[in-house]
Amino acid sequence: MPEPILQLSGISKRFPGVVALEKVSLEIYQSEVVALIGENGAGKSTLMKILGGVIQRDAGAMRLDGTEIEIHSPREASSRRIEFIHQELSVLDNLDVAANIFLRREPTRAGWLKLIDHRRLYREADALLEKLGLDISSRTPLARLSLAQQQLVEIARAISAGARILIMDEPTSSLTLTETRRLLETVKDLKAHDVSIIYISHRLHEVEEIADRAVVLRDGRNAGSLARSEITRDRMVRMMVGRDLQEFFKSGSGNGSKKNGHDWFAVRNLRTLRYPNTPVSFNVSRGEVLGLAGLVGAGRTEVARAIFGVDAPTEVEIALAGKTLRVASPQDAISQGIYLVPEDRRLSGLIVDFNVRENISLPGLDRYSTAGLINSAKETSAAKEACRSINIKPPSPEMKAANLSGGNQQKVVLAKWLALSPKVLIFDEPTRGIDVGAKSEIYTLIRKLAGEGVSVIAISSEMEEVLGISDRIAVMHEGKITGVLERPQFSEEAVMRLATGGER
Repeated sequence: MPEPILQLSGISKRFPGVVALEKVSLEIYQSEVVALIGENGAGKSTLMKILGGVIQRDAGAMRLDGTEIEIHSPREASSRRIEFIHQELSVLDNLDVAANIFLRREPTRAGWLKLIDHRRLYREADALLEKLGLDISSRTPLARLSLAQQQLVEIARAISAGARILIMDEPTSSLTLTETRRLLETVKDLKAHDVSIIYISHRLHEVEEIADRAVVLRDGRNAGSLARSEITRDRMVRMMVGRDLQEFFKSGSGNGSKKNGHDWFAVRNLRTLRYPNTPVSFNVSRGEVLGLAGLVGAGRTEVARAIFGVDAPTEVEIALAGKTLRVASPQDAISQGIYLVPEDRRLSGLIVDFNVRENISLPGLDRYSTAGLINSAKETSAAKEACRSINIKPPSPEMKAANLSGGNQQKVVLAKWLALSPKVLIFDEPTRGIDVGAKSEIYTLIRKLAGEGVSVIAISSEMEEVLGISDRIAVMHEGKITGVLERPQFSEEAVMRLATGGER
């Protein structure tokens, strides 16, 4: 049997108040795709950040080609041809696509003058984009690209660096079905060209398709591994959570819209800046979960941001409980009980350098202050109760948000709104980058909110999710709602037909 090219042995890492990794081991062989799976907080990203030089281990050894190594920085990892594609984007939106792909590795000309060879730069960048199926010019400013396109640019950058070991942390979390298919084909092509890939994903069907092995972490420890022939969704879930998930989705009741009528929350003639010629109108009843489905770019996020007052629509009428509202800013929305859990929780939902307590109390500081002075005891008590009520792990309100897993960060975003008694709660991709166990908890919270009379709008690109949690589904295509499905009409085919502009 060949020797592994990479060995991680007995890796341990502790953060204040939490053991992130406890004697974890991992081996990688040449031309192998290894899926690293586990619940949020299992230690996957921490282990890969150690390998990528982002953080340093407390104990254990790393060997590359049998030689013990130390990696003190991402640049040092890159020099050893270990490239890391992070779940949270690390591209620079003030540069164009080509500059992002070849940052610090620009081709040069004119000998010792080392002038950047722009012609070669753009030619090679365009070739990489074509290989990934990204139909844009490499001269395009990155700020003009969608989140999904920016993700593909980051993947192109790692490929261009000649990676020998490529770490992909949730690489498809922002991609469409077509883009995901293209990426998985790229993974297979890289493997055929002797690249070893560590693939972290909560989309278990992707693991089933491309992984040669699946290594499972649970609570910061090795929980076992599965050979290619053993990889099934049920076995992976059982090893990840230590139990069978008998009821994954807390399905919609199917009668939320009928029980309380359609007129509780109404949006009329909403025209967004992106789609000013296609007005959007819909209703959500009290206690209903309205799924908002559609392909990436359909305009769902723009609708959510306009309702919450982040982006000014060209026209809109919003009514809650029969009263017309003026929502010109997020502050207006918050004051009316309308809240948004955004797609990018780190960028828009949290202040990651603040601790859990500060993030939870921030939108409603007036509730915890007297004469302008914050009552720290009251603030801490509320944060502890929030951590307990929605199972934030670890339950310490003093832990920095940046050190939490993706699932727990999402719960903190949710907790800050729950503390303010929401009337309307909009989720934009509620379980993006979250493991199966945390997903189940989020679904339970969504159904609990609906049961308490909150109107919930859930934007999701995961077909299984939107079918599982919704009472009704409104489907968007190119800025307009092409149809609304009642629960008896739910099917993947029905949603996709509407999402591609077809008739119901």
